[in-house]
Amino acid sequence: MSIYLVTTFTPMFKIIIYGFLLYMLYKFIFELVIPVSKATVQVKDKLRQMQEQQAQQQNQAQQPVHTQAKSTTKDADYIDFEEVKP
Repeated sequence: MSIYLVTTFTPMFKIIIYGFLLYMLYKFIFELVIPVSKATVQVKDKLRQMQEQQAQQQNQAQQPVHTQAKSTTKDADYIDFEEVKP
């Protein structure tokens, strides 16, 4: 009679073990794998945006800047300096 009980509990024990393993696999996937993959995608997007911004800044820096230099200065721009002695 004890052999009968052991053999009937063995399939139930296997089902419990398999259920626990499936639960642990589910927790692993949805609490670690999926969040890590989402974070990886976000980091890749941020890096791509930063590279695009850098490329735009480099393109702007390489374009020649056209400025007009002042050829003459006005006397009104200068203040006479007087040395003050104590």
